Amino acid sequence: MSENKTRPTDQNVIDFLNTVENQTRRKDGFALLEIMQEETGEQAVMWGSSIVGFGLHHYKYETGREGDMPLVGFSPRKQSMTLYIMPGFDEYEGLLADLGKHKIGKACLYVNKLADVDEDALRQLIKRAYEHVKTWNQ
Repeated sequence: MSENKTRPTDQNVIDFLNTVENQTRRKDGFALLEIMQEETGEQAVMWGSSIVGFGLHHYKYETGREGDMPLVGFSPRKQSMTLYIMPGFDEYEGLLADLGKHKIGKACLYVNKLADVDEDALRQLIKRAYEHVKTWNQ
């Protein structure tokens, strides 16, 4: 079985965020760093070359495949700011309705810029998702 490509690294989060070319995305990255640290109480860790993650969840599938992932995280991608909300969004319809302009994937929340979303709803979503995934570790 192959190892996961995305693993924690020793790369400095601040150095990484300073390399983000798009000025708005860079500014939003620093804002998300602060928001996620406040809402999770965790220090940021780089996962792979472009994901800023908070906390650690070890998983093991019935197939035997296992690995680690951050409890929540984000990546300032060229297209949009990508937030990794591991539980998905089924339980968060009310918060998503209050969030503002966004798109969702299976476990990803995409926002063009933080100015498009309600910060309180975003903070609640991050906190609830983080707490939800933490229960998977128990």
